[in-house]
Amino acid sequence: MKIISLIIFVLITFFSSAQDVLPMLDFNNYFKNFKDGFFQTIELQRIEDFKAGDNVVGYIDVRGNLVVYDGKTKMNLANLKVDYQVSDNLLTWKIGTTLNMWDAGVKQTLSFNAGEYWVRDNIIVFEDTRFNSVNTYHDGNIITLYTSAGELRGPDFVGENIVAFQDNGGFNKVFWEGDIYEIDVWHDRYYYDAGTDILAFNDPISGTFAVFDKGGFMDVEEFHVPKYKAGRGFVVYENRNEELMYYNNGETKALTNFGASKWEVKDDVAVWIENGFFYACVSGEKTEVARYIPKDYLIKNDVVVFRNLMGGVSAFVNGKVISVTTQMNSEYEIYGSSILVKLFNNSYVVYSKGKKYTL
Repeated sequence: MKIISLIIFVLITFFSSAQDVLPMLDFNNYFKNFKDGFFQTIELQRIEDFKAGDNVVGYIDVRGNLVVYDGKTKMNLANLKVDYQVSDNLLTWKIGTTLNMWDAGVKQTLSFNAGEYWVRDNIIVFEDTRFNSVNTYHDGNIITLYTSAGELRGPDFVGENIVAFQDNGGFNKVFWEGDIYEIDVWHDRYYYDAGTDILAFNDPISGTFAVFDKGGFMDVEEFHVPKYKAGRGFVVYENRNEELMYYNNGETKALTNFGASKWEVKDDVAVWIENGFFYACVSGEKTEVARYIPKDYLIKNDVVVFRNLMGGVSAFVNGKVISVTTQMNSEYEIYGSSILVKLFNNSYVVYSKGKKYTL
C-alpha cells in the first residue's frame, strides 16, 4: 500500500510540475523565472526581448545572442539577432533561408531553403523551396507531406499536433501522430479548424458536419453548421438552431439553448456570453464564471483570467473563481495552470497551485 501511495504521489508531482517556465522582468530589469514556488534569476543584465510558452522561453540577451531556457538550463542558439518563434514546447529560429529548431535540449536544422513555416506546441510545418515541398517535424522526425510541380501552396490548417492539407493530386488529407489519413478528393479546399488530436470541418460531399477524432472520421451533425472551433480533444459549434453545442469522444451535448453572443475555444477551455453572463466549460463541465461581461479576458490550458468589475484580476482555475489582485490596470498572462499578473510598479503576483506569491 505504501508503494502504491508513493507511485501516486510521484505521478501527481510530475503532472503538477509540467509547467516549467513563467518568465518576467522585475523592477531591477533582472530576467527571472517562477517555478515550484520560487523566483529564479535567469539573467542579471537586461535582455532585449523574450517569447515564452509553458515549458520554454527564448530571449535575446544583452549581447544580441538568442538563448533558450527550459526551466533548468540555458543554451546559446545563435550569436546574432534572428527571427525566432516559440510554442509551449518548441523553439525555431531562421538565419536567411536556414530554419533551425530546438526541442527538449536538442538543436537541429530543418531546412537550408525554408519558405513559410508554422510553429505549434508539438509540430513544426515548413516549406522547402529546394524540393518544392511542405514538410512537418514531429517527435524527432521530418516527414514530407506533399510536393508540387508548380506553385507551392501551404497547408489548409495547422493545429497543435495535426495538419490538414491538399496534395498536388487534389486529395484532402490529415497528418496526425506521424501518419497521413485521406479524407477524399474534392475540387475545392475545405475550411477546417483544429486543436489537439481533433479536426472539424463541413463535408461538402456528404453535406454533414464531421470531425477527424484521434485517427477516425465521424459525422457529428446531419447538416453543415455555420461556426465551429476545436480545442484539446473536443469541438464547440453552433448548430442550425443557433444552439451552442459541445462534442467530445463521440458524444454531443448543448452548452446553451439560448444562443451565445460571443464564444471562444482554446486548449481545454470554451467560454461564452449568454444573456449578459460569462460562462466557461472545462473538461465538459459548464460553470457560471461571472454575472457580467468582462472588459477583457484570456484563456489558455484549463484557466480563464478576466478583468473583474472593480478593475482587478480574477480567474477561474481548478473549478472555482478566485481573486488574484484588486490592483487596477494590471496585465496578466497564463503559463500552464499558473497565472502571472504584472502590477503598475513592475512588481508581480503569481497564482500557482492554489497559492499566491509576490515579487
